[in-house]
Amino acid sequence: MSQILHVTINGLQKKLSIEPDELLLDVLRRDGYKGVKRGCKEGACGTCTILLNGKAVKSCIMLAAQAEGGEIITIEGIGTREKPHPIQQAFVDEGVVQCGYCIPGMILAAKNLLDNNPNPTEGEIKFALDGNLCRCTGYSGQIKAVLAAAEAIRGEK
Repeated sequence: MSQILHVTINGLQKKLSIEPDELLLDVLRRDGYKGVKRGCKEGACGTCTILLNGKAVKSCIMLAAQAEGGEIITIEGIGTREKPHPIQQAFVDEGVVQCGYCIPGMILAAKNLLDNNPNPTEGEIKFALDGNLCRCTGYSGQIKAVLAAAEAIRGEK
């Protein structure tokens, strides 16, 4: 028995047909948001990270119905090729985008941090990115990228 989910995704109001047991990850991907990735299906890898009402959440372990009335931001909603978000640009500049599978989740986790703390310490960045796994790189580049993005956002770079 399907129901209607009312959400705002990347600034657009949506009415999406969902099943009561459907995961938010599946609904978002079906609606075209392919930057939300399926990884572990357990909430451990971070590839499915989105921002829901300003908080980083794992969409693979959340029922779509739980997002009713919420505001969702996916990676598609924070920058473009022509005008990337400062976090996206910093990840490119630091050379930490390899296969790219983990990057949307990491960028959204970093955005969640920087939206709440524009001057984080390295330890705070590590904590914010914890739960976002990368198989291609060490994590030092991502930490440098978040520090550089923080400087750019504060207007220091």
